[in-house]
Amino acid sequence: MSKRDSRRELPPAPEALPASAVDSHTHLDACGASTADDVRAIVDRAQAAGVGRVVTVADDIASARWAADASTWDHRVFAAVALHPTRTKDFDEGDREALEELSRHPRVVAVGETGLDYYWDYSPPEPQQEAFRWHIDLAKRVGKPLMIHDREAHEDILRILDEEGAPSTVVFHCFSGDADFARRCVDAGYVLSFAGTATFRNAQALHEAARLVPAEQMLVETDAPFLTPHPYRGRPNEPYCANYTLRALAELRGVSVEELVVATTETAERTFRLGEVAQNRSNQVGAGGSGTL
Repeated sequence: MSKRDSRRELPPAPEALPASAVDSHTHLDACGASTADDVRAIVDRAQAAGVGRVVTVADDIASARWAADASTWDHRVFAAVALHPTRTKDFDEGDREALEELSRHPRVVAVGETGLDYYWDYSPPEPQQEAFRWHIDLAKRVGKPLMIHDREAHEDILRILDEEGAPSTVVFHCFSGDADFARRCVDAGYVLSFAGTATFRNAQALHEAARLVPAEQMLVETDAPFLTPHPYRGRPNEPYCANYTLRALAELRGVSVEELVVATTETAERTFRLGEVAQNRSNQVGAGGSGTL
């Protein structure tokens, strides 16, 4: 097999984790899933590696509808809905009405991913900020966590959260700041989610940030199919690869893998109220799922 062909393949399946983990941010549709069988196959691979539950996250309205539906196909899948900041240039009233309805779905556990992205130029800062403020208000109105996308926009993110009044739970998806920014977020009570970028050898500032975040404010995610962890950077990503990130973070923090898995799973349970969602008898998984609640 050529080197080029190998980079198109998924990373090898790792040894299962010693406890069940949660991938707090993935994109199952972008991983290639469209049907209940597709979702089940991806989550089966994750569970075999010790990643027992996932939050699949939307970035546009079609994706939001799909994510909400997919969360009813398998009891291990939950959803988050929002309009990605790079798509906010044409954010209209119809989009707002759709997200308002979808955010109240019983298996939607967060409003996200929303925020600011100053790296790409698909949407100017002004509509991004306006949409971010709207999503903050939505999260507060529906009583669900706000899941933030922050790319090269640290100061504006914190400023707008302060101006609008942050929801009771704020998650920085794929945290990208340094130790100083991490301390400011931790002091504000925010939850920081670390992706495969935290395993990259050249990410020294991120390594320092990951060392200082209290476990009770730490989540682990894949952002699959993007940001595949080292040493498989550049290959397609899937939720099972959270296993690799957890092992790297445990080594970085000087704790056992089991200790970090248990701690980050407890954080995910508390942040997204996964147990409460699962126990809600009006919130049954449909026949397309892998089991019943």
